[in-house]
Amino acid sequence: MGGNRLLRLIVLAGVAGLTACSSTATTPAEPPSIASEPFGQVDATPVTRYTLTNGHGMRVRILTYGGIIQSIEVPDRTGHVGNVVLGFPTLAGYLNNTGSAKTYFGAIVGRYGNRIAKGAFSLNGNEYHVPINNNGNSLHGGTAGFDTKVWQASQRNTSDGVGLKLQYVSPAGEMGYPGTLTTTVTYTLNQRNELRINYHATTDAPTVINLTNHSYFNLAGEDTLDIYGQRVTIHADNYTPTDPTQIPTGQIAPVQGTPFDFTAPTPIGARISANDPQLLSAHGYDHNWVINRGNNTGLVEAARAEDPQTGRTLTVSTTEPGVQFYTSNFIDGAFAGTSGHVYRQGAGFTMETQHYPDSPNHPNFPTTALNPGRTYESTTVFAFGAG
Repeated sequence: MGGNRLLRLIVLAGVAGLTACSSTATTPAEPPSIASEPFGQVDATPVTRYTLTNGHGMRVRILTYGGIIQSIEVPDRTGHVGNVVLGFPTLAGYLNNTGSAKTYFGAIVGRYGNRIAKGAFSLNGNEYHVPINNNGNSLHGGTAGFDTKVWQASQRNTSDGVGLKLQYVSPAGEMGYPGTLTTTVTYTLNQRNELRINYHATTDAPTVINLTNHSYFNLAGEDTLDIYGQRVTIHADNYTPTDPTQIPTGQIAPVQGTPFDFTAPTPIGARISANDPQLLSAHGYDHNWVINRGNNTGLVEAARAEDPQTGRTLTVSTTEPGVQFYTSNFIDGAFAGTSGHVYRQGAGFTMETQHYPDSPNHPNFPTTALNPGRTYESTTVFAFGAG
C-alpha cells in the first residue's frame, strides 16, 4: 500500500513537472513596447531616444535628431542578439560628423536624397540652386538637410507592434528648395522582426522630393571587421552608370557581364576590386540599381543580404523604383561606433531605397516632382531573419 502510494505520488509529480515544462515552453513572448529617454539637446532643443521592442528578440533605437536609427538588435541562428547597424554612442558623434567625411549613419535624408548635379535643377521653367557639398554636387539635401533637424515625435501602437511617428515642416526656400514641405516618417516594428518605414509629404508649391533612410548594415554585427564576405542579391537587371563625380549619365545599363550583376547571391567583395571604371571612380559600389518592378506599383522585394557566419538575413522590400547599394567606401577609421569598435572602409553597406539620383535633370528618369494637392507616399520594409 505504501509502495503504491509512493508510486502514485511520483507519477503525479511527474505529470506536474511535465505540465510546468509545457507551460514554460508555451509562455508567450513579451508584448511589444516603446520607451523614451533624454539624449541631449541641439541648440537648446531636447533630443529624445526611443527604444522599440517587439518581444521576439528585436530592439530598435531611434533618435528624434535626424530620425536616426542608432541601433537595430536582432538574433542570429543561435539566438545571440547583436546590433547590425553602424552608429555613434552619443549625440555628439552625430553632431560632429560633418563635412566631406560625413557618413549620415542611420538618418532620414532629404529633401532630396542622393545627388543633384552641380546643385541646380529646373522645375516648371524656374531654375533652383541648392548647396554644393559633395564633389561639386549637392548631396542628401545640402549642407543642412533633414538629417540635421530635430523631428517632432509621437508614439503609435498597432495590433501587431509599436511605432514612432516623426514630423518635420521644412519652410519654403530652406536649402534653396521651393515650397513649404510637411513630412512625416513613421517607423513601425512588428512581431515578425520587420521594421517598416512609411514616408508621407505634402507641399504648398511645386517642389522635388526624394526621401530615404541611410542605415549602414553589417549582419555579422556592428563590431566586426567588414561586410565583404556577406552575400547580396539585388533584383535588378539594370543600373544607372555615373560620371567621375557620381552623377548618373542618364543611361540605363544592363548589369549582365559586369561587376554590378547581383541577380544571384554574390559576396560583396567578390568583384569589388575589379578593374572597372565605375568601381574605380566610386572606390567600390555606390550606385543606383533599377529594381525589377514590372507593372507592380506596390511593395516588391528589391534586395536580400545574408551573413554566412551568423545566419542573419535582411530582406528589403519597397515601393521605390531604385536602391542605392553603397559599401562605405569613404569611411577612414576616424569613427568609433556604438560598441567602441573603430569603423574602416567596408564596415557596412546601405540599401537606400529611392528615386534615381539627379532625377530632376533627367527627363527619362521617374519624376521626383511633387505638386500642391498631391501626396508623396513611399514605403520600405527591412525584414530580418536567421537561418
